[in-house]
Parts: sequence; C-alpha cells; structure tokens
Amino acid sequence: MRLRYLPYATRPGRFLAQLVSDVTVLLWTVIWAMVGSAVYSAVATIAEVGRQVQDGADGVSGSLNSAGDRADDFPLVGDALGGPLHAASDAAKEIAGAGQSLDSTATWLAWVLALAVAATPILAVAMPWLFLRVRFFRRKLMVLTLASTHAGQELLAMRALANRPLAKLTAIDPDPIGAWRRDDRPAIRGLALLEIHAAGVKL
Repeated sequence: MRLRYLPYATRPGRFLAQLVSDVTVLLWTVIWAMVGSAVYSAVATIAEVGRQVQDGADGVSGSLNSAGDRADDFPLVGDALGGPLHAASDAAKEIAGAGQSLDSTATWLAWVLALAVAATPILAVAMPWLFLRVRFFRRKLMVLTLASTHAGQELLAMRALANRPLAKLTAIDPDPIGAWRRDDRPAIRGLALLEIHAAGVKL
C-alpha cells in the first residue's frame, strides 16, 4: 500500500502523536469491553439460575407424570392416587416455565446492560477520534493531490498566505504576496510546502 493511502502523517512528530492516540483509544476500548463483559457475566448468573430451575422442574414434572400414569393402573384407587400426582406435575411444569422466562429475561438484560455500560464510554472517545482521523486523511489526500501540479501548488501557496505565521512566510520570500503574484515558482513551492507540512505531510 502506498504511503499516501495510509491514514498517518509522514512527519515524525505528528506520526508519533497519532500513534499514541491510536494506542490510547485501543486500550480504552479494550478496558471498557472487559467491563462490559464482566457486567454481562454478573447478570448472566441469574439466567443460569433460571436454566437450572427449568431443568430441575422439568425433571420433577416428568417423574411425577410417570408416577401418576402408573398410579392410574391401580384398580379402584388409581384415579385418587394419580390425580394429585398429575396436578403436581402440572405445577412443576409451571415452575419450569417461570425458570425459562427468567432465563430469557436475564439473558436479554445482561446484553442490554453490558452494551449500555461499555458502548457509551467507547463511543464517546472513538467517535471524535474517528472524525479527526478521517478529516486528517481527507486533508492529506487533498494536499498530496494539489502538490502534484503547479496550479495546485499555487492554491496551497494561497492558503499558506492566509493561514501560516508571517515569520514563516517572510522566511520564504521577503514579499511573499508579490512572489505569488509574479508566479515565482521557487517561492510558490516554498509557500506550498508550508501548507503541506502543516497538514502533517513531508515530501
């Protein structure tokens, strides 16, 4: 990949600052992702309890239902014995349904809380960082594109006349505006380089 398409400055100081910001944002993201994971794990334990209740109640319900079916086979007293067992089986099924509901609700709540805890601080830092990085990359491409032609260098020189400190302008030419008007190529290139360097690019 050519250097012009990398979203980094080619001037050492600016490049180092960008690298430090990248590492900082990465560490910030990892830390808050770990916090979100911890929140998810803490709330997910409730869901695990719901699953255990569901599994246990399903087992009890199945056992009671089987016992009720066998009790129904007893002559004369079969209905009297099997009825309560089937009723208890139905009650166990209701408990299993409650456990399943607790599992689903707690799992959903764990994801919501984890995202709420982690996403807010991550986005608060990552979005401005991403905006600044995209803006720099677009400026870098624009500056490099303009620097490749004389007309583009004239435009960069004009921007330098408007934006750069007077001491830097007069260091290029005692009369920088006059040099730009005379189409003084070396002076225009020098002024353009001021704007290029200000953009973090070193030709």
